[in-house]
Amino acid sequence: GSDLRPTRIIGKNVGYCFLAWVVVYLCLCFGVKTTGRIAYFTMGFPVVLLFLFLGRSVTLEGAQVGIDEYLKSNWEVLTERPEVWSRAVSQIFFSVGIAFGIMTAYGSYCKKGEPAFVNSCVVAISNCLFSFIAGFAVFATLGYLATIAGADSISELEFASFGLVFGSWPVALGTLPGGPHWIRLFFFMLFLLGIDSAFSLMEGCLTIVYDSKLFHNVPRKIASGVLIFAAFLLSLMYATDAGLIFLDAVDYYINFVMLLVGCFECFAVGFLYRIEDQIASLGAEVVSSYITTTFGSVIIACFLWFGIGDAEAALWAGFVGLVLCYTLGMAFVTYLMKKKGPERSLGTQHYELYMGNVMQLREDIREHCGHLPVVWAVLIKHFIPQILLIMFALGANATTVDTDGNSVKVFGHYEGYVAWPYQVLGILTVVFSGFLVVSSLLFPRLYFYLDMPNEERDTKRVFASPPEATEATMKGSTQNHDADVGGSGMSESVEEHVA
Repeated sequence: GSDLRPTRIIGKNVGYCFLAWVVVYLCLCFGVKTTGRIAYFTMGFPVVLLFLFLGRSVTLEGAQVGIDEYLKSNWEVLTERPEVWSRAVSQIFFSVGIAFGIMTAYGSYCKKGEPAFVNSCVVAISNCLFSFIAGFAVFATLGYLATIAGADSISELEFASFGLVFGSWPVALGTLPGGPHWIRLFFFMLFLLGIDSAFSLMEGCLTIVYDSKLFHNVPRKIASGVLIFAAFLLSLMYATDAGLIFLDAVDYYINFVMLLVGCFECFAVGFLYRIEDQIASLGAEVVSSYITTTFGSVIIACFLWFGIGDAEAALWAGFVGLVLCYTLGMAFVTYLMKKKGPERSLGTQHYELYMGNVMQLREDIREHCGHLPVVWAVLIKHFIPQILLIMFALGANATTVDTDGNSVKVFGHYEGYVAWPYQVLGILTVVFSGFLVVSSLLFPRLYFYLDMPNEERDTKRVFASPPEATEATMKGSTQNHDADVGGSGMSESVEEHVA
C-alpha cells in the first residue's frame, strides 16, 4: 500500500520459501555429521564463485574507480555519526553468528581437547577476510556501473543496503556477454549462502530442543520437522509484497538486541560463574557492591555521554563520571573487605573478586577446550560486557530525521517505517529477549525442561569419541547478505563457514 504496509501474500514467494525450508530440513534431519559434510559444499562452492566474480569484476571498465572508493578512509564518520560503532559491532555479531547459539551448538559436538581458542580465531579472521575480499568485487562492480551510467562517483548510484549486492550485481552482470548465465550463478551463490545460514541457525535451536529433558527422546527427523514448519510459518511475512521491508526492519532490531544478549552472556560467564563460592568467601555485600560498581559506573557514564547536548562536554563528563563512580564504588568495596577482619590480605581478596572465578573457569574448561590465554579471562569480565553495554546504549541513542524534518530516535522509527507492523514487531523482539533473560534469572525453574537429561548424556555428547564426533567440529557462520555502512561509507558482509 501507499504506507508500505503489506497487502497480500505472493504465491510464488510462498512456494520458493517452502522449497528453501524443505532443503534446510534435508540438511538437518540426518544429523550434524551430514550437516557438516553439506557445509563443505554450501560454503566451499560460494567461495569459488566469489573469486570467479572477483576476477571478472576487476577487469571491467571503471572497476578501479570503485576500488579506490572502497579503500578510501573517511574517519570523520566515526565522530560525526558515532552510531556507526554500534552498527558495526552488531553487523559483526550477525555476520559471525555471535550470541545466536550457533557456535555453542556446533562446539558441543567437538571432541574433548578441541582447540576452541584457535577455532574461534580462525572463524573470526576468515569471516572478516572473506568480507573484505568480497568488498572488492562489489565496489569494482559499482565502479563499472558508475562508468557506463556516466556518473562522476559511485555515490551518485541509487544503490544502498540490500541494493549494494542484490541490485548492483544483477544489473552489471546482465550487461556482460553470457549475462543470464552469470546472473544464474550469482543467485545460486546467494541461495547456497542463505541455506547455509538457515540450517546453522536452526541447528542452534535444534541442539537445545534435542538435548532437553522434555524432547531428548523425540526422533531427530520429527524434531527437525516441527522446528522447520514453525520457521516456515514465521517466514511467511517475508513472502508478502512488503517482504523486503519486514526483512530490513527485523534485521535492524535483531542486530540491535544481539548486543544486549551478548552482554548478558559475558556477564553470566564473567560474574555469575561460581558466584556462590565468591559470596561464601568474600560475603554477599562485597560481591554485590562490586557488580553494582562495575556496571553502575558504566550506566551513569552512558547517561552523561548521551544525555548532555554539547558533544565535547558530554564526552568529558562521561569519562569523569565513569572514573569517579568506579573509584568511589571500589573504595566502598575495599572498606567492606576490611570490615571482614585480617584473615586474608586485601590483595588476595581483590584478586579473588577481580579474577578468581574467571581464572577458575579458564582452568575448568582448558581440559576440554584446549589452551585459553589469560587475556581471554580479562576481556570476558573487565572489557567485553561493559563495551557491549555502551554499544547498546549508543545504538538506542541514535537519531534520525523523520518525514516532517524532526529529529527522532532510530529505535522505534527505523527508516521511517510505519509503527504497525514494522516498529512494533521489532520492539517486541527486543522486549521478548529481555523477558527471556530476566525470567531465567528470577524464575530459573521455568526452563527446567531445557536442562540436559542426565550427566551421562552430557558426557557422551560433549566428549564424544572421534567416530561419534561431527566432522563439522568447528564452524563459523555469517548471516548477513547485505552491505552496511563503514569506512568509506559502505562495506559488504558475506556468509562464511569454516568447517
